[in-house]
Amino acid sequence: MLKLVIPKGSLEEQTLRLFEAAGLTVRRSSVRDYHGSIDDDRIERVSVLRPQEIPTYVADGLFDLGITGQDWIAETGSDVEVLTSLSYAKTGTGHGTNIVLAVPNEHPANSAEEMPEGSRISTEFVRITERYFDGLGISVKVAWSYGATEAKVPEIVDAIVDVTETGSTLRAHGMKIIETLLTSEPVLVANREAADDPAKRAAMDDITTLLLGALAAEGRVLIKLNVSEAHRDAVLAVVPSMKAPTISPLANGGYAIETVVDKRGVNRLIPELKAAGATDVLELPITKIVP
Repeated sequence: MLKLVIPKGSLEEQTLRLFEAAGLTVRRSSVRDYHGSIDDDRIERVSVLRPQEIPTYVADGLFDLGITGQDWIAETGSDVEVLTSLSYAKTGTGHGTNIVLAVPNEHPANSAEEMPEGSRISTEFVRITERYFDGLGISVKVAWSYGATEAKVPEIVDAIVDVTETGSTLRAHGMKIIETLLTSEPVLVANREAADDPAKRAAMDDITTLLLGALAAEGRVLIKLNVSEAHRDAVLAVVPSMKAPTISPLANGGYAIETVVDKRGVNRLIPELKAAGATDVLELPITKIVP
């Protein structure tokens, strides 16, 4: 039913992991294959292409659904419907990336407003950069970069606009970040005409629910335990929970308690639960949390 396109390159591995966790495993003949399939009748076919191209392809109706970055939607000006943000980056979930202006450490400017007129800037994000400096009323020369952008300063250009998660690569090349032009996350986008089709819209909503459920479960586990009446309150005082723990009476007295917690800290939580009187403590992996 749906023609889906997902990003190749830096986001590829995390995107494939997310789809697998969502129960939508992408199958390809090899990692070099640009096309694949998902064993789900809601998805007709899958392509793996550069995120720079995806907003335009989805807007033009070549695909019904795709994952790309907010930065590439802004850069291309593509008219797509954003179904949801997906908080992940190439190093993991829970964060996105920044589009930043960086200059050599010895450069006198400490903000975009301090960049001299006529400064030469290299970037993949030509339109974003031009719009940003137009808004500041500063005339700069923006040149398209075909890669290795940071290698062009200071001999070829005065500054670069590049994507970064932590800024560590830029710092390693002797550069300082002086402005964030845009904060970007991966987003699930739809072709507007396809999204108006009731059957396709229902399928899109299902896929959105599965992906968000997988993201919500990332880094969390299910803790199950038993506790006597005498120790119930002491154990509940220790138990963390996303909302409220589930408490069920046991046939032979006492209670069974279930709760979802962050994986980080479980190594300290389980001994604390035992000390408070919990027994039969289980730690179980979870793949989705759907509110």
